[in-house]
Amino acid sequence: MGEHIVSSYDNDLEDLRRTISEMGGIAEKMMAEASQALVQRDRALAQAVISADSRLDILQREVEEKAVLLIARRQPIAIDLRETISAIRVSNDLERIGDLAKNVAKRVLAISEEYQPQQIVIGVQHMSDLVQEQLKDVLDAYATRDVKAAIDVWERDGAVDALYNSLFRALLTYMMEDPRNISFCTHLLFCAKNVERVGDHTTNVAETIHYLATGHTIDGDRPKDDASNYATISTPAGA
Repeated sequence: MGEHIVSSYDNDLEDLRRTISEMGGIAEKMMAEASQALVQRDRALAQAVISADSRLDILQREVEEKAVLLIARRQPIAIDLRETISAIRVSNDLERIGDLAKNVAKRVLAISEEYQPQQIVIGVQHMSDLVQEQLKDVLDAYATRDVKAAIDVWERDGAVDALYNSLFRALLTYMMEDPRNISFCTHLLFCAKNVERVGDHTTNVAETIHYLATGHTIDGDRPKDDASNYATISTPAGA
C-alpha cells in the first residue's frame, strides 16, 4: 500500500494493524492454553486463560474507537476504507475467539476433578490442533494480505465440522454405554462445540481478508459440514 501525504494517516492505519496483531497473539495463546488445560486438567492454566480474556475485550474496544475516529477524521475511501472496516470485523472475530477459549477453560474447571479415560479427550484435542493451525494461518494471511492463504483456510473449515460430527456421535455413545459418563461427556461436547465455533470465526477472518484485498465477497457457499443438529443415535434392538 502506498504512503499518504499526511504521515499521521499512515500512523493511524499502522496503529490499527498493531492492535489487531496483539489481539491475534492473545487469541492464539488462549486457544493453545485452553486446549492444554483440558488435556492436563490444569486448573491454574484454565484460570489464566479466563483472566486473559479481559485484555482481549479492551483491545477490541480500542480497535472500534480508533476505527471510528479514523473514519471521522480521514474520511477514507477505497482500500483505506476497506482496511478500516476489516479491522473492526477481525477484532470482533478475535474477541469472540477469546470468549470461546474462555468457555473451554471454564469447562476445565468443572471437570478437573473427574477422571475419565484420556482417549475421550484426545478427539477434542485433535480438533483443537486443527483449529489452532487455521487461526495461525489466517492471522498470517491477514498480516500479509495473502488472499490465496485465506481461501485455503476458508476451504479447510469443512474438515473441522466433519471431525466435530464424529466427536458428537462418539461422545453420545459413551454416555449411552455408561450413565456415569454423562456429566463429563456433556462438558466435552460443549468444549468441542466451542472449538468448532473458533473454526467458524477463522473462516470469517478469511472472508474479510478476501474483501479487504479485492473489494468483493468470496463466491460460493461456505464449506459447512456440521450435521450435529440432525444427528441421532440408533438404539440396538432389544436394548
